[in-house]
Amino acid sequence: MTTDTTAAQSTTGTTGTTAPRRWGLTLLGLVRILLGFYFLWAFLDKTFGLGYATPAENAWIRGGSPTTGFLGGSIEGGNPFAGLWEFLLGLNPLVDILFMAGLLGIGVALLLGIGMRIAAVSGAAMYGLMYLAAFPMTTNPIIDDHVIMGVLMLALAGVGAGQYLGLGKTWRRTVGAKAPWLI
Repeated sequence: MTTDTTAAQSTTGTTGTTAPRRWGLTLLGLVRILLGFYFLWAFLDKTFGLGYATPAENAWIRGGSPTTGFLGGSIEGGNPFAGLWEFLLGLNPLVDILFMAGLLGIGVALLLGIGMRIAAVSGAAMYGLMYLAAFPMTTNPIIDDHVIMGVLMLALAGVGAGQYLGLGKTWRRTVGAKAPWLI
C-alpha cells in the first residue's frame, strides 16, 4: 500500500499537527464574499424595490417597510413568538432602520473582510431572529437554513476568513491594537 507523501507533507507542520490547507481558507474567503453580497443585495432590493423579493411599490424609499411583511406573516401564521413580533412592529420605523443598517453593515463588512467579529455576531443574531420568525417549520421541525447560516458566519470569523480574499490583514494591523473587538 502506498501513501501520498506529498499531501501528508503539505498538511503536517514541524510539530506534527495538521495545518489548514490554503485553498480551503481561500474558499472560506469566497464564502464570506458571497454572504456579504447576499446581505448587501437584500439591502439594495428592500431599499429600491428592484423587483426580486421587494416589488418597486414596496421599496423602503417609497415608504414601504422592510420588516412588516415578514413579521406580519409570522404573526398571521400562528408563530409562537407572535407577541414579540407585534412588539417589534410597534417600534417601527426604528426596527426598519436597525434591520436595514444591519443588512448594509454586515454586507459591507463581509464583502471587505473587515470587522468580522461584529459582522458575524450581528449576522448570526439576525439569522437567529429570522429563524424564530419562521416558526412553525414546514420542512424540518428543528433546523433550517437560518441556523446553518448563523453558525457559518460565526465560523468565518473564527477562522479569520477576512484575511483571505479580503482586507482583514490590513484591517487587523490598522485597528487591532487600539480596538481588538473591531477585528
